[in-house]
Amino acid sequence: MTNQLRGLFLLFVFAAAGCSGKPEDPKKPAPVVISVAFWGAPEEINIITDSIKTWQESHSNIQVRFEHTPFSGYTSKILTRIAGGAAPDIVATEVNMFVSFASKHVLEDLGPYVSRDTEFSLDDFYPAVVRRFTVGGRLLAIPRDTAPFACVFYNKDLFDKEGVPYPTDDWTWDELLDKAKRLTRTDEMGRVTQYGFYGWAWQNFLYSAGGALVDNVENPTECRLGTEASKMGLQFYSDLINKHRVMPAPVALANLGMGIDIMFSSGRLAMFLSGIWETPTLRNYNFKWDVASFPAGPSGVRRVGTGGTGYAILKSSRHKQEAWEVVKALTGPDGQAELARRGLAQPARRAVAEGPAFAQNTDPPANKKMLNRAVEDVVYDPFHAKWREIEAKIISPELELLFNGKETAEEAAQKMVPQVNEFLKSSD
Repeated sequence: MTNQLRGLFLLFVFAAAGCSGKPEDPKKPAPVVISVAFWGAPEEINIITDSIKTWQESHSNIQVRFEHTPFSGYTSKILTRIAGGAAPDIVATEVNMFVSFASKHVLEDLGPYVSRDTEFSLDDFYPAVVRRFTVGGRLLAIPRDTAPFACVFYNKDLFDKEGVPYPTDDWTWDELLDKAKRLTRTDEMGRVTQYGFYGWAWQNFLYSAGGALVDNVENPTECRLGTEASKMGLQFYSDLINKHRVMPAPVALANLGMGIDIMFSSGRLAMFLSGIWETPTLRNYNFKWDVASFPAGPSGVRRVGTGGTGYAILKSSRHKQEAWEVVKALTGPDGQAELARRGLAQPARRAVAEGPAFAQNTDPPANKKMLNRAVEDVVYDPFHAKWREIEAKIISPELELLFNGKETAEEAAQKMVPQVNEFLKSSD
C-alpha cells in the first residue's frame, strides 16, 4: 500500500469512528431521544439547557433535545402539537398554564414513578407547589422552582442619593407609600421624571388587604372581588397611580418606551415589584440593588400571588421511563442549584433553596433568602379551566379602567362580580 493510500485509509477509519480512534460498536443501541418543550428569554435559554449538562455527559443512553417555544401562546402551541401527533415527551409548565394541560387530560400520572423510585422523595419539595401540581390525587408535574411575587427590588444608589432608608422585610403599605413619595420627582411642568414604585402584581394588594379572587382556589364557585377587603386592596393599588402619582399607569409606562430594567438601573424608578426571575437581567447592569419582601397590609396580613414551573410527561410519549429520568434530572438538586446560582429561579427543593446556591449565595440580590419565608404566604390563581379566559374577557378590561383612573374599585367590582359568577356557573 502506498503512503498516499495508507493515509486515505486511516482518514476513513478516524472519520467512521467519530475521530475517537475507535470505530463505533454496531451492537451498541442508539440513544433514546427525549424532547423537552420549554420557554425562556434569550438570557434564560442557556441557563435552562446548561442545568443538566453534567447529567447528560454521564447518561449517554439518553439524548435530551430542548425545544424552545415562546411563552406567548405556549400552551396552545403545545396542545396543537399534541393533537397533530407531533408532541414532545416532556413539557415545562407554569403553575397557571398547568391548569389548561391538566384540564385536557394530556399529562401522565407521575405518582407510580415516584413510588417506584427509591432515589426520589416529594418530601424534599415545598408542599404548596406540589399540591398545585396534584389533581384528584394524581401528581401531574414535578416542581422545578417556585416563584412568589414577593420581591420589591430597590435601587440602593437612588435611596442613598435621596437619603431614604432602605425597605426592610417587616415594612408596611404605609411605609411603602411614604418611601415612594419621597423618591418620586417631577419637573417644572408637573411631569413625573422619577417614579418611586412600580408593580404589576395587583393581586398582592388584594390578598394582603384580606381579599380574594374567589371563594375556593381549588374549586372556585363564587367571585369575591366585591368584598370590602378586595375593593380596598384594589383601590389602594389604583391610588398609587392616580391619587399619589408615585407609580406609572400601564398606558404611561408603555409610552415611556423603555423596559423596567432600564428605568430601574438608570435611576428613573426607585422600586419595583416582581419575582426573582428578574435577576439575570439586572446583574448585567452596574449599580447597587437588593430586594425586600412585599409589605404587610393594614391588618398585618402579607399574602402574595405566585408563579413557579414544573416538568410534566405527556401521555403520548413513547419513552416514559427515560422521560422520567430526564424529569428527575431537570428537577434534581444539581439542576435546581444551577438555576439558582445563575439567578433565574428559587428552587422548589427546600434544601437547595436554603443552601449555598440560593439563600447563602452572596451574589445580588443579597436578601433573596426572604423568599424562603414568602413561600408560606403564596396564593395561587383559581384552578378553573376557564380562568384565563375570565381574566382576559372580564377582569382585565375592568381593571384597566380602574388603574387608568376611569373607575373606582367599587364601580369595577359591581361590573366584574356578576359576570364572573355567571361564567363560573356556566362553565361547570
